[in-house]
Amino acid sequence: MGAEIWITLLAGAAVAGWIDAVIGGGGLIMIPLLLATVPALAPATALGTNKLVSVSGTASATVTLVRKVKAPITWRYVPIAALCSGAGAASAALIDAAVMRPIIIVLLLTVGTFVALRPSFGQGTPSEKPVGTWRRWAVLVAVAAIAFYDGIFGPGTGMFLIMAFTALLSQDFLRSATMAKVVNTATNLGALVVFAWGGHVWWQLGLALAVSNIIGAQLGARTIIGGGARLVRVALLVVVVVMSSYLAWQQLSGR
Repeated sequence: MGAEIWITLLAGAAVAGWIDAVIGGGGLIMIPLLLATVPALAPATALGTNKLVSVSGTASATVTLVRKVKAPITWRYVPIAALCSGAGAASAALIDAAVMRPIIIVLLLTVGTFVALRPSFGQGTPSEKPVGTWRRWAVLVAVAAIAFYDGIFGPGTGMFLIMAFTALLSQDFLRSATMAKVVNTATNLGALVVFAWGGHVWWQLGLALAVSNIIGAQLGARTIIGGGARLVRVALLVVVVVMSSYLAWQQLSGR
């Protein structure tokens, strides 16, 4: 690869890291960029390499957010997320993306409409009441389902996690974003193990891009800490519009 390709990929990895840290969705930049700049790259290798890049940046952002934000991190979500994401990645070939996209577009637009019409959602003071048994089980089910989705398809995983934590645990977007980063690190790792097992990871390229992704993720983590719950809300709405448009374009163009 020439210098211009390296510069493009490194810059893209940094931008993807920033986006992943703030709200999630960096894969929508990194995967098309990999396929466009390295045409000979197999789609499965692009996905696997992206997971290596993503898990590095997301883990980096997670460490920063956990240190700075007082969020009730429940580490039992981690093994569940990793296992379900790995199961999703192993099942990816069984699901037609053309079937998944319309469902995800509807879910994205539903989430966006709800947040837009409820300005106070995720903005208030987090509830300090103990979480009831049904809510704890509901969160576990939501984490498992979203993690499986991340392994099998992916777009919007961070946003769906933030919405689930905010709604079920009655907390603000900033705390939910911190918890989402912990879980998203586990889902990326679970999927990475499956891709690596199948030989679908370009380690040299992925590790080089991971450094750039970590830099972007650190900037993103500091951005979200400075902007707070209001920034997460705005970023969430932007992601809904961008992801819905991108997925609709893919669906209509038959890609």
